[in-house]
Amino acid sequence: MFENIEYGEEVGERKAGPSSTFDMDKLKSTIKQFVRDWSEAGKAERDTCYTPIIEEIQRQFPPDQCNVSEVNVLVPGAGLGRLAWEIARLGYACQGNEWSFFMLFSSNFVLNRCEKENALMLYPWIHQFSNNKLSADQTRPISFPDVNPQSLPPDSDFSMTAGDFLEVYTDPDTWDCVATCFFIDTAHNVIDYIETIWNILKPGGVWINLGPLLYHFENMANELSIELSYEDIKAVMLKFGFQLEVERESVLTTYTENDRSMLKFLYDCVFFVVRKPKDIISNGTLSPKDSQLDDSVQKRESATT
Repeated sequence: MFENIEYGEEVGERKAGPSSTFDMDKLKSTIKQFVRDWSEAGKAERDTCYTPIIEEIQRQFPPDQCNVSEVNVLVPGAGLGRLAWEIARLGYACQGNEWSFFMLFSSNFVLNRCEKENALMLYPWIHQFSNNKLSADQTRPISFPDVNPQSLPPDSDFSMTAGDFLEVYTDPDTWDCVATCFFIDTAHNVIDYIETIWNILKPGGVWINLGPLLYHFENMANELSIELSYEDIKAVMLKFGFQLEVERESVLTTYTENDRSMLKFLYDCVFFVVRKPKDIISNGTLSPKDSQLDDSVQKRESATT
C-alpha cells in the first residue's frame, strides 16, 4: 500500500525472509491494539486514556464558541487511529501520525477496509500461555470494529500520515492542538519531541498529554536513549516557554490489558496541558512581557529548589 500498488496487481516475485523475534513481538502487540482501539472490550481502557484528552480539547475549543472544523489537531503516535478518529468525529480537523509499519498496515485496514460493525474476529490472547485462569480465556475471540469507521460525517477532515514525527512535522506555527497519548516515551531524546511540538504549535496553541515514561529505547543496544524524569520534562517545557495550565500526576490506566489475565500492569500516568503563549515574536522567542513571566517562573523554581 506504500508503493501505490492496488490490491491484485502484479508486484513481481518476492521471497519472504524469516521473521525475527522482534517482528513477532511487534505483531503480537499490534494484534492487541485492535482490542484497545476498535473493540467493545477496549472501551474501559479508551475511556480512561482517550476521554480526558477529548474532553480537554472540547474545553479548549468549545463547539458552541468556535468553528471546530477550523481547529487543527495533530495526534502523533496515533497507533490504529481511534483517538484521532474520535476527534475528527466531533468535527475537528484531525490528523494522526504513525511511524510503525505494523500500526500503519493495521490502521489502514480498519479505517479504509472495514465497513460493518463487529464483522470481523480475531484471537488476541492466543499467544499468552501464562496466567490463564481458564483454558478458554486464551482462545476467546473478540469482534471488531465496534463502530463503523466509515461513519464519519461527509465533511470530516481526517487523515493519517506515515513517517517519523520529527521528520514529517517541521512547518512552524501550524497546529492549534497537539494531543499525545502514551507517546512521548517513544523518543530517543524526549527533548526533541518537546522542541518539535513547540515549533509546530501556533501561538496560543495547546499540547495535551497523557501517559507514562516507559522509554522504549532504554535497554536497546546501539540505540540512543535519554530518559528524563517527569520533573525534568516539566522543567524543559517551562524553559522552552510553555505555560502549564493543567496537571494531574496520578491517572491510573492500563495498556492493551487482558482483563482475564492473572497478571495486570497498572500505569500511574501524568496528564498535563501546556500552552504556547500567544505573544510570540516571529523568531520563536517570547515577547518582553512573556520573557518577564518566564524569568519569574524560573526564579520561583530556584527559590523552591
